[in-house]
Amino acid sequence: HPSVNMVSILSLPLPELSKKLRDGSLPPEHVFYAYVGKALQIATETNCITEYLQESETQLRKAKLTGKLGLLYGVPVSIKDSIDCQGHDSTLGFIKNINKPAAEDSVVVQVLRRQGAIPFVKTNVPQSLISYDCKNLIFGQTFNPLLYTRSPGGSSGGEGALVGGGGSILGFGTDVGGSLRFPAAFCGICALKPTGNRLSKKGIISGVLGQKAVAAAVGPMAKDVESLALCMRALLCEDMFSLDSTVPPLPFNEEVYSSTQPLRIGYYETDFFTMPSPAMRRAVRETKQLLEDAGHTLVPFELTNVDYMLFNFCVRGMFADGGTSFVKKFKGELESSSMGMFFWLAKAPNWLKTFLSWTAKPFVPRFSDIIRSMRANTVDEVWSLHCEIEEFCHQFIAQWKKLNLDVMLCPMLGPALGIGYPGKLSVAVSYTMLYNALDFPVGVVPVTMVTDEDEEELKGYQGYFRDWWDRTLAKAFRGSVGLPVAVQCVALPWQEELCLRFMKEVEML
Repeated sequence: HPSVNMVSILSLPLPELSKKLRDGSLPPEHVFYAYVGKALQIATETNCITEYLQESETQLRKAKLTGKLGLLYGVPVSIKDSIDCQGHDSTLGFIKNINKPAAEDSVVVQVLRRQGAIPFVKTNVPQSLISYDCKNLIFGQTFNPLLYTRSPGGSSGGEGALVGGGGSILGFGTDVGGSLRFPAAFCGICALKPTGNRLSKKGIISGVLGQKAVAAAVGPMAKDVESLALCMRALLCEDMFSLDSTVPPLPFNEEVYSSTQPLRIGYYETDFFTMPSPAMRRAVRETKQLLEDAGHTLVPFELTNVDYMLFNFCVRGMFADGGTSFVKKFKGELESSSMGMFFWLAKAPNWLKTFLSWTAKPFVPRFSDIIRSMRANTVDEVWSLHCEIEEFCHQFIAQWKKLNLDVMLCPMLGPALGIGYPGKLSVAVSYTMLYNALDFPVGVVPVTMVTDEDEEELKGYQGYFRDWWDRTLAKAFRGSVGLPVAVQCVALPWQEELCLRFMKEVEML
């Protein structure tokens, strides 16, 4: 349409765009087709979209007739492959899931529609979702919109690429170890991983069904924090609470979000497990300095036992059956070669795992720990594991309260790793996975870019273990000048509004 200025529509931030849509100064179809056009371009460049939701056009026509204007009236939104949309596949990158359309929308999608949003595309994921790259045998590899040789992160990688490239103004993904935060950090955008049950997970398919050790969550991704807040406002409504009664009926707390009280902020530069890249360390330092200058109090926080948490809670918790059910999912599928070792381990008997773990310990301690955590557990062992995780969480909160903290500032893995590297570097999820084990809300905000000095300093990067993983990570970070680096902003469970308020502060500074 000659009179439509696509560039100006695409440059509007979400709060402004939704205001114009609601007051009628922007027709919804102009916005819709502007984003469809842009999404098509980004999909051609990055291969991030798996499906176009044809019915979005019908919804667009109906939206004008109803006259009921929800908070997201006329806003086109993108949805991760694993989130059910009626009539469409949720493949998780498995060939066996093709042509098995969902019978109904997930609760999140139902609420979005009731708020006037128009889900228009589904986006790519890695096979099985248990990965922070973005590649499967149905749709292929998704590329980072900022640099095509880099991974967009995962498992919500298609979302990261589409939102990061400007082809969607608001996207939805899931996170069980960083799956919202990796793509946001790698693609230079913001994301919020709420407390596991703040938003409904009904109709959302997880990578490992039924495991309760590590909490998964569904959350939004957007270019800025204000957009995430608007999205949470729209979702935390009566509809959400009545469609899924297991979600606590906590509406969005405006007072907490808009407060300007100085904060008491804990921070750390490293978890002493994955050595931060020079840019990661600098990102935390510079953010800390700016927050102090703005009148907030910053308190060092001492992290301990991250390796124990990662192997014993996360790896062991997610594969408590020795990986049997996970491997079963791949039956009849062609699997990617990077999983070969994992499958072999999952299929090995317990006595062999114990023996291998013991022999590997002096030479490759981390590999030995992984083998040990892949043992099949008895029910009794799983129950005591759940107790231990609970205990760990209470201890962490006690340390937090002792320092009288409001929120916490932490590193986020970055810059974006080269394609293929995430599959080799599963141990590098330590910074994100901690907060799935704890089930705390956490957001990601881009704060800086890799400089030539960072790149120079990286030459001395050795890691804490100086093993194959550390050497590979150093390689994966290389050649990243100009790529974005983010930080994580953390709050206590159910404090999403405080988390967003802290993110907004970081973004502004």
